[in-house]
Amino acid sequence: MDKFQAYVNANKERFIAELQDVCRQPSVAAQNWGMREMAEKVLARLRQLGAQARLIPVGDGAPVVYGEIGEGKRTLVIYDHYDVQPPEPLELWETGPWEAAIRDGKLFARGVADNKGNLMCRIHAIEAYIAAFGALPLRIKFVVEGEEEIGSIHLPQFVKENRALLEGADGCLWEAGYKDVNERPVISCGVKGIVYVELHAHGARRDLHSAQAAIVVNPAWRLVWALATLKDADDNILIDDFNRYVRPPTQAEMDALKTIPYDEARVKAELGIRAFIRNLTGIELLKKYLYEPTCTICGLYSGYIGEGSKTVLPNHAFAKIDFRLVPDLSPDLVVDLLKKHLARRGFDDIEVKLTETGEEVARSPLDSAIVRAAIAAARQVYRQDPIVYPTMAGSGPMYPLCQALGIPAVSAGVGWHDSRAHAPNENIRLADYFEGIEFVRALIDEFAR
Repeated sequence: MDKFQAYVNANKERFIAELQDVCRQPSVAAQNWGMREMAEKVLARLRQLGAQARLIPVGDGAPVVYGEIGEGKRTLVIYDHYDVQPPEPLELWETGPWEAAIRDGKLFARGVADNKGNLMCRIHAIEAYIAAFGALPLRIKFVVEGEEEIGSIHLPQFVKENRALLEGADGCLWEAGYKDVNERPVISCGVKGIVYVELHAHGARRDLHSAQAAIVVNPAWRLVWALATLKDADDNILIDDFNRYVRPPTQAEMDALKTIPYDEARVKAELGIRAFIRNLTGIELLKKYLYEPTCTICGLYSGYIGEGSKTVLPNHAFAKIDFRLVPDLSPDLVVDLLKKHLARRGFDDIEVKLTETGEEVARSPLDSAIVRAAIAAARQVYRQDPIVYPTMAGSGPMYPLCQALGIPAVSAGVGWHDSRAHAPNENIRLADYFEGIEFVRALIDEFAR
């Protein structure tokens, strides 16, 4: 056992207790709950690590925690976020979302997988590295924001105002990562873009007796009819001109799919579904999953949805919709296409409300130094080749922080296929957490070389 492993083993209980401590602090950006307190905790922990750290305010948003530590020819940016999703529905949690309870070798808490586990894992790995070897072989720059779960509203402004802190970095370790259903580590090299909108349909001045439905338009039906124009039964997006802007994957991107051993039967069993959309399988399934855009109804509301019956004609109906974007779709373009599509079909009375600023598509070269280092580190620690995804199916603010500055990025972390991020009973396995510490150590060595 080398000095690094000995240090980690000697401090396991403390590391777990520190992880529990940050998970017990609520930090729900959507509700502005506990944000300043969480930022201060992260700041204090980076300073305890020995980093030159400070809070950087950005407009009226949550502050970014920025820190630097180490010296060397190469610079690695570590991006994480200290905000989490709302914990609701609370009744579905087996233990409270802020208890950070441990059972069956897992730690359960809102935000432990997304993203406090990865943040603390990286801090603990760097602490152990310095304790074991005296110094880091490269410079590390922490960027820990507090608005990722609400669209990273102020991160582009942070980058613009602090560009000199970040320019010239050689790579970025991104916030997410997990093991798949067959326990294989997954590395991702990009994200889809996203834009989130609400569609609002309005009717009479107030709710009416449902007998009035014979002569007064029901906004719930208006909304349903409008939504039905966006996609067909085969999941094809029908918005006018939308597909003109979807750039087909290159041959190299298609070839990359052949290296992904996606266990379709296991995934379907885990999700409790009989088939994927269009009964897709193989390369075509992965192509749709990673390289095609989405149009998803995330929520619908209108009228009375309580117990029993209420004969009411609602005066308002709305839907929440997200679009996951691929090259060459942008948030502004999609909103413009959506509005024009609805207007052409007589739905110009449907209000399209942008709820977040949206995020651009981002991809890093599969042969960049940070990706090569992550693959080599994963082989060392997990004793198998990682599964390399050219992009995630999800989204994040990778473009303004990384690609816009010419910084390639790679995602790897401590989650597993049943971490339940954004859902009740979010969790990580503690064994994965400590493997993640070993991975960060190996990544530092590989990337510094």
